[in-house]
Amino acid sequence: MIGLISATAAGAAARDRLAAAWPDRTRVYQGPVGDAVRAAFAQCEQLVCFLATGAVVRLVAPLLSGKTADPGVVCVDEGGRFAVSLVGGHAGGANELAREVGELLGTEPVVTTATDAADLPGLDTLGLPVQGDVAGVSRALLDGEAVALRAEVTWPLPPLPVTADGSYTIRLTDRLVEAAEREVVLRPPSLVVGVGASKGAPVEEVLGLIEDVLREAGLSSASVAELATVDAKAGEPGLVEAARQLGVPLVAYSAGELAAVDVPNPSDAPLAAVGTPSVAEAAALVRGGELLVPKRKSAASPAMATCAVVRRPGRGRLAVVGLGPGARDLLTPRAKAELRRASVLVGLDQYVDQIRDLLRPGTRILESGLGAEEERARTAVEEARKGRAVALIGSGDAGVYAMASPALAEASDDIDVVGVPGVTAALAAGAILGAPLGHDHVSISLSDLHTPWEVIERRVRAAAEADLVVTFYNPRSRGRDWQLPKALDILAGHRAPTTPVGVVRNASRPDESARVTTLTALDPATVDMMTVVTVGNTATREIAGRMVTPRGYRWQEEP
Repeated sequence: MIGLISATAAGAAARDRLAAAWPDRTRVYQGPVGDAVRAAFAQCEQLVCFLATGAVVRLVAPLLSGKTADPGVVCVDEGGRFAVSLVGGHAGGANELAREVGELLGTEPVVTTATDAADLPGLDTLGLPVQGDVAGVSRALLDGEAVALRAEVTWPLPPLPVTADGSYTIRLTDRLVEAAEREVVLRPPSLVVGVGASKGAPVEEVLGLIEDVLREAGLSSASVAELATVDAKAGEPGLVEAARQLGVPLVAYSAGELAAVDVPNPSDAPLAAVGTPSVAEAAALVRGGELLVPKRKSAASPAMATCAVVRRPGRGRLAVVGLGPGARDLLTPRAKAELRRASVLVGLDQYVDQIRDLLRPGTRILESGLGAEEERARTAVEEARKGRAVALIGSGDAGVYAMASPALAEASDDIDVVGVPGVTAALAAGAILGAPLGHDHVSISLSDLHTPWEVIERRVRAAAEADLVVTFYNPRSRGRDWQLPKALDILAGHRAPTTPVGVVRNASRPDESARVTTLTALDPATVDMMTVVTVGNTATREIAGRMVTPRGYRWQEEP
């Protein structure tokens, strides 16, 4: 919950805007400011104070207990110009909250945390348990000193300016180790503990077994991602409470799924009881991985719990990102976030140049020229299969005549794939022209490099006969100069010569140009590969210089 506190009418107006936008996330504190701040500080995870920073400093100073325990505090000035992350930048989420407040209220976020200011991911913001010299290693990264990454397990980290050797170290491990001097230890959630239990098995026995097994194997409980069992035991109180105390989910699989898993220690007892010869080992192994600890029974007599431990490799992450038509303000916030998250960027060289300044230091860039689309897709998937966080970029929307299709054709279910939509060329051109896509429409690429012309022509004829608005991608190049005139001739057989046609070149870019002409007046020689051509249907009109395709409203409310 976010506590909101204000002292003036202007502050209250901004406060109420925030409360209206986030009704489920916020609580307004009234009354004397000092009392309100103290109450919110005790009751909320975060605060937004529409007060002077000096006043808030004096009010919260006696309340501070430590950076990992204090709520995040953001101050917004009386003029509504700045949202200042004051306390709890990372642990309390104040840095991100300042950005959210800034986006909503139009204020400038002010973040002074060193790593954020230098555009480096904070070691305590990676979503992984961390211990060791966080301040010292972070300072070394900021100062450009050599910081080595020792990755004992594979996990998709954001970009970090690390080296093979250095006097400071970031160690990524699920082993039970203490951080050395000048070292930070990150604990990835790489361990799965399979558990079996007799009816009524006490939580103390289950937890004691798990803790003993992990300690003896030299494994950290901070890297346990989940407990896994058979669905017949999903409601067993001892297992449910053990998962709760460990802070991980209890995942259950059917007996059939577990029976199909090859295990080293099958048994007749669970087969008779729940229909599978293995619970602990099979549940840990069912999604793959390396069996680190075979089935162990608890030391109680009789033993009522079993467990086994598996290390699952970190799944790589492939984000297929649409950059939009070119203008920076048409690049979505989600796309920016994925670019900053990726440790590897794969893309066409000219698209990489568009967003190079948005990448974090340490991002590895794999760029290539025109015509290497399938190679880029394979490269991106291969990098993700190595357990890395990868962004594969394309213009417009990556799923429209772009990189998503070849990438997903290469990918299998061994990596996580995220699609990030972008503003397509058709949409960008349509917004410039007016509203040509106001009714049913279709996009057709006139490039016959990958699609036979016979297929393209059949699609153009179908669109013409169906009276669809048509947007032509890849309309004309030096080596393909006859396809556009042919397509226009096909449409002319079904539409009037005066049918509006919109021509937009370099939509949203500095040298953008646009014009509305007609089906007979369009000169194909004025069109190139940077152009989008939109041909209206029989209802499309030019109104005040704009292309408009009516929806067919009759000015009555639709049912």
